[in-house]
Amino acid sequence: MAKGYWIGRVDVDDINAYQKYVAANAKPFATYGARFLVRGGTFENPEGTARSRNVVIEFPSYQAALDCYHSADYQAAKALRVPVSDGDIVIVEGYDV
Repeated sequence: MAKGYWIGRVDVDDINAYQKYVAANAKPFATYGARFLVRGGTFENPEGTARSRNVVIEFPSYQAALDCYHSADYQAAKALRVPVSDGDIVIVEGYDV
């Protein structure tokens, strides 16, 4: 079974308020088996547009990635993120050889 991934690109307007989102997303991420592969860090953007923060989160399956995003716990966390940041999230199925 192919893994699932969230790819997030975010510009944070209020880092202190954003930390409430980070605390709130811990529960749904644990519930759905999320593992951070990329969380911030130095980056280069040779093509296209960029945001200040990049995140890649691995889930045990594509369905788990979708279920986490749509869960009540994550939606509550998201409600803390949206007013203090601008971002893009893509949920993608991994390549399973």
